[in-house]
Amino acid sequence: MTNEWCGWREATERALYGPDDGFYTRPGGPGPAGHFRTSVHASPLYAGAVATLVCRVDSALGRPDELALVDVGAGRGELLTGVLAALPGEVAARLRPCAVERAARPAGLDPRIEWRGGLPAPGSVTGLLFANEWLDNVPVDVVETDADGVPRRVLVRADGTERLGAPVDGADAEWLRRWWSPAPAPEAAAGRTPDAAVERAPGAARAPSRPAAPDAAPSPGLRAEIGRPRDEAWARAVRTLRAGLAVAVDYAHERGDRPPLGTLTGFRDGREVAPVPDGSCDITAHVALDACAGPSARRLTQRAALRALGVDGRRPPLALAATDPSGYVRALSAAGAAAELTDPAGLGGFGWLVEPVGGAGADLLGAVGAA
Repeated sequence: MTNEWCGWREATERALYGPDDGFYTRPGGPGPAGHFRTSVHASPLYAGAVATLVCRVDSALGRPDELALVDVGAGRGELLTGVLAALPGEVAARLRPCAVERAARPAGLDPRIEWRGGLPAPGSVTGLLFANEWLDNVPVDVVETDADGVPRRVLVRADGTERLGAPVDGADAEWLRRWWSPAPAPEAAAGRTPDAAVERAPGAARAPSRPAAPDAAPSPGLRAEIGRPRDEAWARAVRTLRAGLAVAVDYAHERGDRPPLGTLTGFRDGREVAPVPDGSCDITAHVALDACAGPSARRLTQRAALRALGVDGRRPPLALAATDPSGYVRALSAAGAAAELTDPAGLGGFGWLVEPVGGAGADLLGAVGAA
């Protein structure tokens, strides 16, 4: 790793995706599951819900001879593996599962799964494109307001040392004006624990965003992430569809609710750590899904989406324990897993961005619930 000054976007790109020593791309690495727990890892119910969505997309498209499922940011292929196991045989037989991941193909992966390092060609996919916790790892630059309240690009070295660079201008400045509301000075958020200082148990999920304080005039020391590269990445992903549905799932915030100190943080071995761009940790930041959304998109919570797809955390009736004890235990376990996935203070608070492509896809918005 070089120790020269550069913006956080460039530093994160090297730290996460460097060809030999990137956090995600180094040979033999454990993948995301070794450092944090996503919904995919929390329960097979999540893959089952995505399988239900695949079936709805299939039906809306008239059951085409070939149906694609593109998993963007596929990790080690866990979601695709789970979906293939959960699908009805007739649908699985027509499914073309494709993993988009910059790391090398893992050994022993189901041979039906295509593994590629980049998105399919524009207009080449008919089916479902699903991106679970992908956009948060698309590198972005960080800005901080100086003593005069002027947003300046934050420069960083590989050891995590920072300094302020030039004022933000051009398209990045326009993105900030449109999508990032002014917020009060850091002292106005007294009592709020910075995200990077929170310690999590091994296997802890990366958390959804926390509420921000009300709008105020720009003040020194405010931080923000410029989400424009994520907007562009999502638009490219949606363009791969000829017809179907694109879904992004991530921890997110809305324009009127941006955290005043930013959300850039790191993860390693199940613990939240300071973001140091030397390849030793994950570097992530919450996603401005409202900025990513196209004109036909709908935003909703994971809780609403999963409930509409049949994931229900309600406990089974106690009477079942008397008539079918084993069935009661299984149902109780499933209810516990469903409750974790739909907990509004945890994974259920994640945002879903649901974007149809083509006339058939428009009707699928109703199938996944209201915002």
